Amino acid sequence: FFFQTSLSIWGWGSLGVVLFLITFGPFAIFYFAFYILCFVGGGFVVTLLFGKSNSEKYLEQCEHSFLPCTSVGIPKCIEEMRREARPIKIDRRLTGANIIDEPLQQVIQFSLRDYVQYWYYTLSDDESFLLEIRKALQYALVQFSARSKETDWQPYFTTRLVDDFGTHLRVFRKAQQRIAEKGDQLKDEAEELVDTFFEVEVEMEKEVCRDLVCTSPKDEEGFLRDLCEVLLYILLPPGDFQNKIMRYFVREILSRGILLPLINQLSDPDYINQYVIWMIRDSNCNYEAFMNIIKLSDNIGELEAVKDKASEELQYLRSLDTAGDDINTIKNQINSLLYVVKVCDSRIQRLQSGKEIDTVKLAANFGKLCTVPLDHILVDNVALQFFMDYMQQTGGQAHLFFWMTVEGYRVTAQQQLEVLQSRQKDGKHQTNQTKGLLRAAAFGVYEQYLSEKASPRVNIDDNLVAKLAETLNHEDPTPEIFDDIQRKVYDLMLRDERFYPSFKQNVLYVRMLAELDMLKDPSFRGSDDGEGESFNGSPTSSINLSLDDLSNVPADETVQLHAYISDTGVCNDHGKTYALYAITVHRRSQNSEETWKTYRRYSDFHDFHMRITEQFENLANILKLPGKKTFNNMDREFLEKRKKDLNAYLQLLLNPEMMKASPALAHYVYDFLENKAYSKGKGDFARKMDTFVNPLRNSMRNVSNAVKSLPDSLAEGMTKMSDNMGKMSERLGQDIKQSFFKVPPLIQKTYSDPEHCRVAAPIDDNVDDNIPLRVMLLLMDEVFDLKERNQWLRRNIKNLLQQLIRATYGDTINRKIVDHVDWMTSPEQVADAVKRFRDAFWPNGILADTVPRRDKAIRMRTRVAGKTKLLEVMPDELKHIIGAETTRKGILRVFEMFQHSQLNKRMVYVFLERFLETLFPQNKFHELFNKLHSRSKQMQRYKQRLHSTQAPSLQK
Repeated sequence: FFFQTSLSIWGWGSLGVVLFLITFGPFAIFYFAFYILCFVGGGFVVTLLFGKSNSEKYLEQCEHSFLPCTSVGIPKCIEEMRREARPIKIDRRLTGANIIDEPLQQVIQFSLRDYVQYWYYTLSDDESFLLEIRKALQYALVQFSARSKETDWQPYFTTRLVDDFGTHLRVFRKAQQRIAEKGDQLKDEAEELVDTFFEVEVEMEKEVCRDLVCTSPKDEEGFLRDLCEVLLYILLPPGDFQNKIMRYFVREILSRGILLPLINQLSDPDYINQYVIWMIRDSNCNYEAFMNIIKLSDNIGELEAVKDKASEELQYLRSLDTAGDDINTIKNQINSLLYVVKVCDSRIQRLQSGKEIDTVKLAANFGKLCTVPLDHILVDNVALQFFMDYMQQTGGQAHLFFWMTVEGYRVTAQQQLEVLQSRQKDGKHQTNQTKGLLRAAAFGVYEQYLSEKASPRVNIDDNLVAKLAETLNHEDPTPEIFDDIQRKVYDLMLRDERFYPSFKQNVLYVRMLAELDMLKDPSFRGSDDGEGESFNGSPTSSINLSLDDLSNVPADETVQLHAYISDTGVCNDHGKTYALYAITVHRRSQNSEETWKTYRRYSDFHDFHMRITEQFENLANILKLPGKKTFNNMDREFLEKRKKDLNAYLQLLLNPEMMKASPALAHYVYDFLENKAYSKGKGDFARKMDTFVNPLRNSMRNVSNAVKSLPDSLAEGMTKMSDNMGKMSERLGQDIKQSFFKVPPLIQKTYSDPEHCRVAAPIDDNVDDNIPLRVMLLLMDEVFDLKERNQWLRRNIKNLLQQLIRATYGDTINRKIVDHVDWMTSPEQVADAVKRFRDAFWPNGILADTVPRRDKAIRMRTRVAGKTKLLEVMPDELKHIIGAETTRKGILRVFEMFQHSQLNKRMVYVFLERFLETLFPQNKFHELFNKLHSRSKQMQRYKQRLHSTQAPSLQK
């Protein structure tokens, strides 16, 4: 059935086709297809024309609606591309000062060229994108400049910056102390110091710790990105900031292209060391300071670097082929280098073995120490501090405090009486008031130390005390009223075996000599608690016996010493001409024999003669040193005659009978003839005493004369100040005694624990009383660690100086500091800083290549050079005020602080944060930084410890 059906369909279909072809012809099928195509095409055209007309009508109706006008499209784009590029006009004004705008524009241009253009031009030649970025940067700089002009920068530079530096130094010092207390040698010392530093930081700051930013490069980059984005939000217009592409470009340029390299450079210890050397480049390198640094160094890397360089120079000098006079010069240089190598070897061995020398015991083995008279101790604040500590230990502090209080009373009384006399000449009378103040001060001293109620009481002749009481009751007090009793007290301290005689045998006496830079015999450091080392050298120094060699010599070994002056010459050192005598020394013992040359000036002979005649009085009648000659003392004939006389002096000194008569003399002779720079003793000390005492006396005399010549109004003010000083002198003794008996001192502390506060915490910012000067003095406290328990006297003298400076010259000094800050922030200085930044990053307009890290040995030698320079430029006056050892430790502590890049980064970021807080006080940057640093691990551990310690108290 299905087959039949399909057959019928095919049959009928074939019949229809045949009939169609017979009827219309064979081309009929093509006509049919053409008709259908025309029908469809005509319908499409009609529909298109109808839609276009309707659309145009509708657009005409909506011409003023929300839709924008249509553009031509692709032809319009082609026409724009064929047009010539129009010149872009840029407003180059940024800060309003042309000297600043020009280098700033160059910095912007170089930044875009090296960080954007080099890849952008590979994508497009269109300048509009670059123009928009430049406009955004310039707008931000304009806003930044306008904000800077409205900001008062004096508090930042004079107070906050110094406070941040001092606080950073305090954290570093406490970290060093904490590591020393732990004594853990298993962990890397540098890593341990960094960890401990940030532990102390979070304890002091309590709200923030910057350990992640300073130790993790990833976190540091994230911090800078966040910070730059916040700055762009503040400085850019809202429309530009919402443009994410441009914002991200600018953010990356600022954070990774400018800030990160700049911070890395500023925190590089090697860069800081080079900068220190450059800053004090005018100072000539001193051999004494260099050898002192070598002997003080605790870094084996430094010693090995210096040793390697000295060995290299030795090889070069030994390879030279010289003759005549040059050979003597080269031999001296070789001897000096051999001495340097030997000192480095000795120090390295001592550090590796952990062996340290007890300076006190070693000094005792070498013979007598330098003798400092009691009257010099009492007028030198450095020496007085140690004597005061000793007197406290022996229970004789009342005698010393009485002597000091009487000195203060005498000076104040003399000043007030001089002022009174000058005012009486002018017809003004205030006699009763002045005498009343003096009487009250005198009675205060009497009640404090001499009355039966005094505790402790000065034990002195009762007749003198009764006579003094009678004088106070019936006569007007004079500046000399206490002189008889003060003289008795002085004699008691001088002759009583409990006081000055025993003090010279105490360890505090040796430490005092170290602070006075008079502990020359031995020249190696002992311990860190005051037994310091001191060394004086010169370019003529060479080989010297090490302390180990000297200490290992048996006591009964006979040593024969022969010396004579072999040659003489004239030297010129920095414009100073002097004669130099070459001494050839032969030293013979049972096991060895040595020969060397040493060089001495006549002043060295003179100082040596003064020292030995003071220690051995019988030598003064035997040894006669050739006399001095003021004029024509460089003549050849005179030098030959003096050479002959000095030779005779040496032969008499080295006579075996002379040595047997004074066995202790051998030590002084060995020290004088050793092949090293001679360490002067009494001559230096006398000069130091004069340097300290004479300016003080002159200052007091000048103050007195100045008061007499002042106008009446100023004279009244000075009289009031003098009255206040009188009251201060009355309370001085009480202040001294109270500080040792745990009574609150005269100058009260305004905070509970100063070591856990910022340096400027005691200063009240609301009181404008010479804050810049006070912060500078507080920084000096921190650098030299004057707040130690055993530094009481220095701190009180400093406080007295502060009051005197504020009362007389404080405003002048403060004004100079403020003027200097104004100069620093002037357009000229700002322009100079921008130029230095430009030249550092783009020297000669070309992006600087990354500076390769210098070799470790070079960096170590740079460290040694930097420390040498710093010690060399320290003025002697500073050493006289706070002590040579304290000065040396303070300077080296500051230098050591800069030798850790992580800690340097912390200081740079602190300065940056304070800068932004000062520039944008209304934007709460302080809270922002706390949030950015909130992920600190140290901060989290601190909060956990704080919570664990507070939990038990809360439960109770």
